[in-house]
Amino acid sequence: MSKTGIKLVAELSGVSPATVSRTLSNPDIVSATTRERVLQAIEQCGYTPNRFGASLRTQKSGSIVVIIPDITNSFNAGIIRSIEDAAAKAGYSVLLGDTQRDADKVKHYAAMVRSGQVDGIILFSQHLPFDVEPGTTVEQLPPIVNSCEPLNVDDVCQVMINNVDAAKTAVNHLIELGHRRIGAITGNMDAPSSNDRLTGYKLALEQAGIAFDPDLITNGNYLIGSGKIAATKLLELPEPPTAIFCFSDNIAYGAMSALHDHNIKVPEQMSLVGFDDTEYSAYMNPPLTTIHQPLVEIGQNCMDLLLAQLEHKPIARRYIELPVQLLVRGSTGPRPS
Repeated sequence: MSKTGIKLVAELSGVSPATVSRTLSNPDIVSATTRERVLQAIEQCGYTPNRFGASLRTQKSGSIVVIIPDITNSFNAGIIRSIEDAAAKAGYSVLLGDTQRDADKVKHYAAMVRSGQVDGIILFSQHLPFDVEPGTTVEQLPPIVNSCEPLNVDDVCQVMINNVDAAKTAVNHLIELGHRRIGAITGNMDAPSSNDRLTGYKLALEQAGIAFDPDLITNGNYLIGSGKIAATKLLELPEPPTAIFCFSDNIAYGAMSALHDHNIKVPEQMSLVGFDDTEYSAYMNPPLTTIHQPLVEIGQNCMDLLLAQLEHKPIARRYIELPVQLLVRGSTGPRPS
């Protein structure tokens, strides 16, 4: 609010401009009677929406922050859309904190809840975004829900899938089609989800009696470009794989581009499986076989758990594991003879 606006509100409410400023910046040090007089004057002037007036009364911002590592990733976008829908129904607005995997940015966005700019956090990370003293209980933490990467912190609300089982399902599909040399393109290996998917890949091979070959593993970073580079490396092996399991759909898009550049037909000469089922996967040529993650349900459950904390309601389950599904499309077929 401008200085002129503050002066007008002060005249209408019968208090000093300094009191109006204190009410706006630090309302808890102003008496309830004075705060209400200032609020009524603000509303009378039409300077702010009712949401701001409600925040003065309740000491809540009416906003939450979603802290994500990469806003351009279509997987993240699917969950964010669901969170925003659920938040809007509950009367909350959503701020997006795109950290680009920068630890300082993560701490900056997390500090917003301690300063009162937001009421709670939905986090996509394996680390808490603030320092915690030994012995700190979950009740002493700000309202927070984590998703997609498991936190090594007891009792923090989390919404996850079983990445080990999901990866086994994807690789078993390729094994059932007769493939024995199955490549894998990983995501960031500092992420627990990537390690779990690699574990699932190895378990599927072991249970099928197929020897693990480390040459068939190439590291990516969940971006399309890394999928293209990694797939090219697999194609340069003396004995290339006949199928590739990609740890994300983005990686699979890049791998498919590399196969096209090398005139390798999918699935006649190479089968390809992705992970996530983001919106473009069904429209690739050929459509991508992939593990469907329930993005809408992930977002809804994250918001439900956060709302329960914000409204001080009992929480029946702090750890929610959602099921996944293998969607078989045109990118997988029998091992070529």
